[in-house]
Amino acid sequence: MDEELRSLTERLRQESGASAVYERLAKTKDLDELAAVLTEPGQPLWARELAAFRLGLAGDSRAFEALVLLLNHRDPQRCASAAHALARLGDPRTARAAAALATNELRVAYALHPVRLLAELRAPESVPALITTLERRLRPHDPYRRVALACVEGLGTLGDARARPVLYEALAHPALAEAAVHALARIPSAR
Repeated sequence: MDEELRSLTERLRQESGASAVYERLAKTKDLDELAAVLTEPGQPLWARELAAFRLGLAGDSRAFEALVLLLNHRDPQRCASAAHALARLGDPRTARAAAALATNELRVAYALHPVRLLAELRAPESVPALITTLERRLRPHDPYRRVALACVEGLGTLGDARARPVLYEALAHPALAEAAVHALARIPSAR
């Protein structure tokens, strides 16, 4: 069992009180049953999360909307699980949604997992969204250093030359300087 799935199942088992419904949803192979949980009224959040996660891992696009909502949740564990499932879902809308969440200044406190997802996806939207998010985090006294650091690391992972200017700016920030040096080293030099 993959580590993210194990962590999610343990957390949701506790949230559900180890209910019979939880056990059924955790074991079912019926994707239609899981998808129904996402649309039936009155379903608890843990059930929706479990269904969306399992559908996402199965590559079923019916999970997309629920996973995007969970990616923007205030609970970091839910965000991490949603990002994991979205990365495996293979839905072409994922990068656009992650970019929109990462660059939304009203939700920047929840941008860490969308930023990490963008780096993992390596989509055309990834580099521009990470640059935009990082530029905003380089303001004096910005409280979202973890988001800024994730942007720097993601830009290094992507190795795109468009990131050079913002990474050079990041060198002036002590909390980001070391990561920026490493990120710049991963960008191929211009010829």
